[in-house]
Amino acid sequence: MNCNNHKGDCSMKNIYRLDGRVPLGRAIPFGLQHILAMFVSNLAPIAMIAGAAQPALTQAQIAALLQNAMFIAGIATLIQLYPIWKIGSRLPIVMGVSFTFVTILCTISANYGYPTVVGAVLVGGLIEGTLGLLAKYWKRLITPIVSASVVTAIGFSLFTVGARSFGGGYKEDFGSAQNLILGTLTLVTCLLWNIFAKGYSKQLSILAGLIVGYIAATCMGKVDLSQVFSGGIISLPHFMPFVPKFHPGAIVSAGILFLVSAAETIGDTSAIASGGLGREVTEKEISGSLGCDGYASALSALFGCPPVTSFSQNVGLVAMTKVVNRFTIMTGAMCLILAGLLPPIGNFFASLPESVLGGCTIMMFGSIMTSGIQMIAKCGFSQRNIVIASLSLAIGIGFTTSSETGIWNIFPEMVQSVFASNVVAVVFVISIILSLTLPQDMDIKKL
Repeated sequence: MNCNNHKGDCSMKNIYRLDGRVPLGRAIPFGLQHILAMFVSNLAPIAMIAGAAQPALTQAQIAALLQNAMFIAGIATLIQLYPIWKIGSRLPIVMGVSFTFVTILCTISANYGYPTVVGAVLVGGLIEGTLGLLAKYWKRLITPIVSASVVTAIGFSLFTVGARSFGGGYKEDFGSAQNLILGTLTLVTCLLWNIFAKGYSKQLSILAGLIVGYIAATCMGKVDLSQVFSGGIISLPHFMPFVPKFHPGAIVSAGILFLVSAAETIGDTSAIASGGLGREVTEKEISGSLGCDGYASALSALFGCPPVTSFSQNVGLVAMTKVVNRFTIMTGAMCLILAGLLPPIGNFFASLPESVLGGCTIMMFGSIMTSGIQMIAKCGFSQRNIVIASLSLAIGIGFTTSSETGIWNIFPEMVQSVFASNVVAVVFVISIILSLTLPQDMDIKKL
């Protein structure tokens, strides 16, 4: 194709390249698709942690935190896309408030108050960010087979999240006929769009599913738009809404979870490089990604919010569509920032029903596991790699299945809170131990 005569067509090829400009009008739908895929999940952890606080936070305080979360997620995504010094990976990673910390931070919030949550996140974020910048000294511990096992575990861990969303989320009507119809309609729309759409528009299947599902949900009375203008038109983020308090026990508990979050970020970053760019992740990208993960979490604490981290939903979207262009993802980050500054935009996005989101995410989460399997295949099926991947996944999945979590009952409460329901944490630890202890050559020798 002659690019001089077909500049529009050639510029659209840039959506599959890390760099290069895409026409703004065509970039926005791809960026918006990323934001819609993670928007509700970005807000839910804050509502849960703030709701557990003693003394209780007011509705106005919680609303301000939700607004801050959107703003910080947008800023953190921009830093990942366009690094500041060594902080940021320069990869198409979308950042949002982490679910990993919900259990621990709810406990801290209930026992010591919300300002103690802020203090623990501030210190933990600084520690993770600093460890990220020092990654060259310990990155060799994270071998390719360890990363591949963690990515596979991330995909598996999200299956129940997708199923929960498909059924309607944590609401009384979970599994109702309406929710299942909406989830199925959204999923079918995504599939049909993938089959019949042409050219670059084929990669907008998630956005198409969300739009069709949203319209259907509105017709079914499942969308509440009454709160869209409840927060005014413009509202600036609230800096330091809480003065941090520092409790040693809270800091240690949160600090351990930051290490788990770092493992997830390494897995997400590896999956982006493998599934989106078709290559192995570099040490510089791991370091920058963790640096952003940690320091952006510390910044999030200054705005009263929980830690931010790479969102696996969006990793799955990249793996599925192969759209990796930084400028395109940047338009999504700007949408997040606008949602934080303009409450009606944020409230509109937040009205997206869970079942519609679930219809899209089911397919995306499967893409993450597929990326992990592809990464394992690239590592090669040596006896050593087979043992590391199979044993870490068997223990990780088996020991964290909801019906079997009682196997952790003899361990201290802190150990249970970190590992009992976190397949990624268990797989990470087991695969690291096996990678460090198993002999390099385990293959059967010919006699």
